[in-house]
Amino acid sequence: MAGPTTAERGERQQESSGPPPARRLRLPRLRTIIILAVAFILLGAGAVWLLYGSHWMRVERVSVSGTRILTPVEVREAAEVPVGAPLISVNTDVIETRLRRKLPRIDTVDVVRSWPHGIGLKVSERTPVLIVQKGGKFVEVDREGVRFATVSQAPKGVPALELRVSSPGSSAASLRRFGEDGLVREAVRVADAVPAAVARDTQAVKVRSYDDISLELGDGRTVAWGSGDKGAAKARTLTALLKAAPDARHFDVSAPTAPASSGS
Repeated sequence: MAGPTTAERGERQQESSGPPPARRLRLPRLRTIIILAVAFILLGAGAVWLLYGSHWMRVERVSVSGTRILTPVEVREAAEVPVGAPLISVNTDVIETRLRRKLPRIDTVDVVRSWPHGIGLKVSERTPVLIVQKGGKFVEVDREGVRFATVSQAPKGVPALELRVSSPGSSAASLRRFGEDGLVREAVRVADAVPAAVARDTQAVKVRSYDDISLELGDGRTVAWGSGDKGAAKARTLTALLKAAPDARHFDVSAPTAPASSGS
C-alpha cells in the first residue's frame, strides 16, 4: 500500500502543531487591550476625583493685584469667589462680570486660576480725565465718556466738565441730537487731544454745543476749541499760537488753518 503523499503529510503536520500564529496571538492582544482600557478608566476616574472630590485642589486663597483707589478687600468681597470649592469648577467669566457690575471703577479684570489652591484677580482701574460736579460731590469720567464713580473730593489735576446746554438755540439742538452722553464723549475727545503742557494747566472744559467746546486755563486764559474733530491739528496750532502770542488771553483754534489770538 502506498504511503501518504507529500501534501497529506503537510496537512497532518499542520494539524498536530495547533492553530496558526495569527490565532495564537489573538488572545494576548485582547488581554492587553482590556488591561489598557481598565488603566485609562482608572486614570480618568482618579483625575476626576483629584479635581472635584479631593481636598488637594480646592480654593484656599484669593489674591488681588493692580488696585489704586479700590482696596483688595473691596475687590475680594465683590468677587464672591467660592472659597473651599474645587478650583476647576470656579466660573471665571461669572466673577469677571460680577466685579465689573459691582465696581464700575474697574475697567478690565482678569480672573486666573493659580494651581493648586489660588484664584488671582488682576484689576485695571479706570482713570478720570474729567470730573462733573454734582451737588457737593464729583462724578469721575474716563476717556471713553463713562461716568464711573462719585467721590467727595475732586482728584487733583483733572479738569472740570461744565455742560452749558440748557439755553435755547444751538445748545438745545445739540442736546436733542447727541444727548448728554454724546456731548460728554465729545468733551472727552477734546480733553484727550489737548497738548500735555496745556492739559496740566486746564481747569475746565466747557460745552455749549457739539461744536462749541472751550478750555479755561488756570491763569484765566481761554481757548476756543470747537468740536473734537481735527484734534491733532488743533493741538499743534495751539502750541504754536501760545509761543507766538505769549501775552494773549484768548485763543481760537476751532479752525486750525485760520487760528486767532486776542487780548493782553
